[in-house]
Amino acid sequence: MFNQAAQELATVRDLLRFAVSRFNDAGLFFGHGSDNAHDEAVYLILHTLNLPLDTLEPYLDAKLLQSEREEVLSIIGRRAVEHIPAAYLTHQAWQGEFDFYVDERVIVPRSFIYELLGDGIRPWIEHDELVHRALDLCTGSGCLAIQMAHHYPDAQIDAVDLSLDALEVAAINIEDYGLEDRISLVHTDLFEGLDETYDLIVSNPPYVDAESVEALPDEYLHEPELALGSGEDGLDATRQIILQAAKYLNPKGVLLVEIGHNREVLEAAYPELPFTWLETSGGDGFVFLLTREQLLGEE
Repeated sequence: MFNQAAQELATVRDLLRFAVSRFNDAGLFFGHGSDNAHDEAVYLILHTLNLPLDTLEPYLDAKLLQSEREEVLSIIGRRAVEHIPAAYLTHQAWQGEFDFYVDERVIVPRSFIYELLGDGIRPWIEHDELVHRALDLCTGSGCLAIQMAHHYPDAQIDAVDLSLDALEVAAINIEDYGLEDRISLVHTDLFEGLDETYDLIVSNPPYVDAESVEALPDEYLHEPELALGSGEDGLDATRQIILQAAKYLNPKGVLLVEIGHNREVLEAAYPELPFTWLETSGGDGFVFLLTREQLLGEE
């Protein structure tokens, strides 16, 4: 089918129709950027042809060179047949106004935490200049650490990950944004070996429970297993963070953690903790906030 397409399809419009048909036929899962076959096909085609990602209409009836058709069909084929997330095919992922290099050494950035930095936690951190030191646990591609550097211009940031592979990707992104002097990469398991204290700690740790890991769509199988599952109920890493965070927070320091769909399980496990659940584009059940004093039972 793809060989026939390379001979008979001529325009961007032709390739877009073909891609949407193939994606729908393949039953792809869309959760790593776009949420439907059409938008994903548009992105992959425009990216491959080095065209502006926000401009489709003027190019729809443009005829392609044979080499261009083959290149577009190759990336469409890999997405449809191998179920590889688009971000791994283009080595690009977006969060808000930021774009990052990604490959299969890191999960595709999709944390809600970036929406909350700055104004989102203003009641707890009144002025951005009050954040002098910050920590990103389980940094992965470094995306949250980089966005923290943007929102908190006076902050020195430690970005921690257990995966050396992930830290190599994070280093690429930190260099791309020219933040080598503000973000330090640390290879360790959560807080182990850290000797600093912080005004803000954020973490998007592994949080998928064992049953859900078994049922993940094929697209997720391309992501590092270490970055997805966290024990039977998905909260092994989160428990460690809650247990240790107060020691690493300055007075009035803030802890911000994403836990997926585990709110009910977490609240049942820690009925004494006054979790604040922050509103995100996905709802108010995915990211919690605790202060140092709340963790210590002092307020």
